[in-house]
Formats: sequence, C-alpha cells, structure tokens
Amino acid sequence: MDTTLQDPLVGQVLDGRYRVEARIAVGGMATVYRAVDTRLDRVLALKVMHPGLAADGTFVERFIREAKSVARLAHPNVVQVFDQGTDGAYVYLAMEYIAGCTLRDVLRDRGALQPRAALDILEPVLAALGAAHRAGFVHRDMKPENVLIGDDGRVKVADFGLVRSVDTVTSTTGAVLGTVSYLAPEQIEQPGTADARVDVYACGVVLYEMLTGEKPHDGESPAIVLYKHLHEDVPPPSATVPNLAYELDALVASATARTPGVRPHDAVALLSEVLAARAMLSEAQLDALPPQALSAEHDGAEDRTSVIPRSLTVPRPLPVDEEEDRFHRTSRLESAAPLPPAPAGRRGSRRGPLALVVAVLLVLGVGAGVWYINSGQFTRVPALLTQTEATAKDRLGDAGLEVGSVDRAFSDTVERGRVISTDPAVGSRIRHNDAVDLVVSKGPQVVKVPDLEGYRLDKAKELLKDAGLEPGMVTREFSESVARGSVVSTSPEAGTERRSGSAVALVLSKGRPVDVPDVTGESLEDARAELTEAGLKVRVAEEEVTSSEYDKGEVAEQTPQPDTQAVAGDTVTLTLSRGPEMIEVPDVVGDSVDDATAALEAAGFEVDEDRGLLGLFGDTVESQSVEGGDTAPKGSTITIEIR
Repeated sequence: MDTTLQDPLVGQVLDGRYRVEARIAVGGMATVYRAVDTRLDRVLALKVMHPGLAADGTFVERFIREAKSVARLAHPNVVQVFDQGTDGAYVYLAMEYIAGCTLRDVLRDRGALQPRAALDILEPVLAALGAAHRAGFVHRDMKPENVLIGDDGRVKVADFGLVRSVDTVTSTTGAVLGTVSYLAPEQIEQPGTADARVDVYACGVVLYEMLTGEKPHDGESPAIVLYKHLHEDVPPPSATVPNLAYELDALVASATARTPGVRPHDAVALLSEVLAARAMLSEAQLDALPPQALSAEHDGAEDRTSVIPRSLTVPRPLPVDEEEDRFHRTSRLESAAPLPPAPAGRRGSRRGPLALVVAVLLVLGVGAGVWYINSGQFTRVPALLTQTEATAKDRLGDAGLEVGSVDRAFSDTVERGRVISTDPAVGSRIRHNDAVDLVVSKGPQVVKVPDLEGYRLDKAKELLKDAGLEPGMVTREFSESVARGSVVSTSPEAGTERRSGSAVALVLSKGRPVDVPDVTGESLEDARAELTEAGLKVRVAEEEVTSSEYDKGEVAEQTPQPDTQAVAGDTVTLTLSRGPEMIEVPDVVGDSVDDATAALEAAGFEVDEDRGLLGLFGDTVESQSVEGGDTAPKGSTITIEIR
C-alpha cells in the first residue's frame, strides 16, 4: 500500500514556498520528503520534525541554532543545508537532494570492500569532517548511514549538526544499535564532552567495517557493545581478512585507540595518515580481494576484472518507509568510489552471460581470449569530478584514454576550472584509447542587476526574474522625481554583478514629500484652503471633541500632526471642536476662603483670590465672578472677592 497517499503534508505548500511532492523516509526524529522550492524552481529534500519533538521549545531552539551554524559549512563533501523554518506546527530543514545510496546499503549488498575502494570512500569523508572540525563542529554520529554515495560516484557526509539536537532522543530510535557501534569510549563515560576525536574513532570503526564487512564489536544488547568499546581494543582487520596490508591495521589501530590522546587530533590529521598509508601500498595490496570476492572468483562466477571496478554499482532502491537516513540517496556527490559488484555467492547460484562465455572459452583452451575481453581492451573512466582541467587530462592520459570535447557550464557548487561531469560517467567501462568528454565549471553564473528606476513594483520583479535574480525586501521613501509606487533604487545598485539567484532589495517611492501645515485653531474654511494649497486633501471627522482651548467650529486636532511630512495627494483628517464643557458654578458667597476654594476646584474650576486692601486680613467670600447656579467652561477660572 502506498503510505504516501495518507500523509497530510504531501501536496501541501510549506511556508508558502516548498511544495511537498512525496514522502521519502520516516525516522525517529523526522519525516523526509521530496519537495520543490517554488521560488528557485529546484528539487530538494525537506526534513520535517515529528510534531511531538516540535512541541518541545528547547529542542526546537537547539535544532534551529545548530542548523543555522551548519548552513555556513560550505564543503563539496558535505550535504548542503539550504534553509530552515517553521510553518505552524511544522519545523523543517531544507537540504540538498541526493541521488544514490548510503554506505550502509553498499555494505549490506557487497560485504567487505577492496582496500582501494575503502580508502576512496574514507578520504572524502575525512575531508568533509576535517572542514567541520576546523570550523568548530563535531559530527558525533558518524556511521555508514550518514555516508552518501551518489549515482555518479561522489561521496558526501550527511546530518552535520543535527546529532547534537537529537542526542536526547537517540535512545528511542531504531538506529540506536547502529549508533552505539560507532561510539568512542569517552562518549560513553562522559556524555556531552566529546571533541573531534570521537569522529576520528567512528571513522576508524567505519574503515574496519569496510575492510572486513562486519563491525569490530557486537553483542546481544547495546549494553554489551558499550562494554566492549570501553574495555576491548578494535582488532586488526587482518585478523578477519588475512591478506590485508599491515599499514591498514595501523590506520585502524591509530584511529580507534581507546585513549583519546593517542588518536589523531582531528579528521585532517587522520586524512594525512590515510594518504601516507596509501602511498606505501602496492597496487596488488590496494586491489586485494575481500573473502567473498575470492570465493566467487574461485567458483568461476565472475572474472577478476569485474571485481576491481572503478565505479559504484548502485544497490536496489529502498521502500519509502525505511530509516530516514536513506533519504539522501538523491543528489550529486564528490569523489569516485570504486566498489566491487556483488559476487554470485551473495546473489544466488544463477550465472550471468559473461560467466557462461568464460566457461566456454576455458573449455576450448583459449584463456587469452578471456583476458582480451575482460581487461586487455577495457578500462574505467578514472575519478575526475572536482579535479582541475589539467589534472583531469593527466589522469585520462595515465589511464590510456583520450580527451574528447571540453565544454564549459555554470555551476553553483563546483569551483571554476574544475570538472563538473564526464561522458561516459566516472567509473564507466570504456575501451582503451577511447575519448572522454569533459564539462568544466565556469563558476557560478554572474548577472548584472538591471536598472529598475521608474518601474512599477510588479514590472520590476518581472525584470529581476528575467535577469536571473530574485526580488528581495521592499522598503519605501520619499522622492521628488519618481512617481509614487515606482522603484527609486535597488540594493545592490544597477550594474552590479551578482551570482544568479541572488536577492535584490527594492526601494519604492512614497511620492513627493509635503510639509503638513499647522491648521489647529483655524476655522474649517481657512484650514481646508491652506491644506489644499499645500497639495493635500481634507477629510473632516464625524465626531467633534470637547475643547476648552478652541472655540466651537475651530480645528482642535489634525492627522498627520503639524510640521511632519506627507505625500502630495495624501489626506489630512481634521477634528473640529464642539467648544468647552459647560458646568454649573457652585455658590460660595459667605463661605470661608478654604471651603470656597475646595468647592470650586472639586467642580472643575481654577480659583483666583481678590482681597484688595480691605480683604488682606479677611477670611470670608464676599462675591464671586460667576454667580452660583450659572454655567462656565470647565477648567475656567472663578475669581472670589474676600473681605
């Protein structure tokens, strides 16, 4: 049954930008979808956290913080993080979409690999981790599930930064046992204090597994595996595969030392040891056949050439509901990774056409023909991706191949002057002296910001898209020369060169500025005339306001406020005064000065005393300026005469 049809997110547009097309995988932390970025029209992988985790504010905060940090880690062997955001209950991460499979898929289908293949995979992994370590990141969850091998043979590392956010939930996922198998002793003894050397340890375990086809420590429960990591050294690979070189044993021992201080201090240091060890190995040692390949060769099921290829045979696709780490099988990767095809013993006893030809030729006594068919006339396209053009041509020459056409194309991910792709593809079987076509990067496509001054907003956006750019933030400012709603300027300014797809900020005109005159206190007729002369429109508010300052019918308030700026043609709203509030004046004649003052102030009036010469020593109110019982404006002054 297609469970994708039951997923509520499929078919939706997340955050107004990402159209979810299909569910790829479900894991303990998130569900992964194939989506289309409708803004940039590109396919990507959308990793959406499960609602239960998204409801945890602390978890989400850590997830967002580390996703933003990892997005700054730009390396050709690291899966790119494009965007992070939230849409209601959904917290998501937009990532590079990768076509291929994981190293776990390969080990499951192939078992042990030849040393050359193992090192060809390990080196780009260490390059990616080295860049992360020098940038201050520790992966903490290196394992074959996070090593991605593309259809074109390139290798990338996935889930940088996320492991810190999921440390607290790892024990609840189905990947616990796999994760436990690659934990360094210090991660077990002192959780949360790990440095780059835990990634070095995990890479040593991964190398052991590639060389032998099995993990160094196993057990019936995670606790047993943890105990072995703490108390037992990783055995030398040659104990399982006797024909392996000593240098490979030394590499595994160095990387998996139980004492962190004995290991290489980071992935860059381990990569240096790997390159030095490779230089000491002979071609025969690099191409040593793993046990299952030797068995297949002795059975006559496959010939020697077919088990020492220069490219990857991609395993079968996985169903959509497998572990979430598998979603990265959909993008381009960075280094050729030669892997042996599955021997007949792992696929069944049926022999293919090539094996039948070999058997017939051997029976006829023409063994030289087998050599001619399988290796004498054929080779493999060497690893050329991301190499300089000169290096690529040298490698083709060393492989006995010709350089065909050299085309050039823009690339946002491959540096200028380096190989983007080949035809035939890297690792393809090809006759000696045949030609290989190269496509070399011209670097990112650079376009000029068009001159948009005077264009309306919708037209300006259209011109930006035609130029290969994206509309950015829109702000507004006054302009004496540009009509209201049209573009005044851009940032960056017109003529500036920018990478294709970059955003350009637009500044729109608010129109010609007008100083708003102060018309408070004026009659409506005079105020209207003054504002109209200034180029403004007038609106009168329906409600009047009580005002002791302005007489009835005069302007009491205006919006915008006086002495500010508005746009020519804007409307100024005037509020008229209904005059002051009239209240009854208390009769205080005959009262003491204190009582009279208190009564008048309580009624809402100001009080002024008039004592004269006769009232200098008096204390009784003889008269008041407004007789008691009459009305006066609230807040006005009542004068009392004292005798």
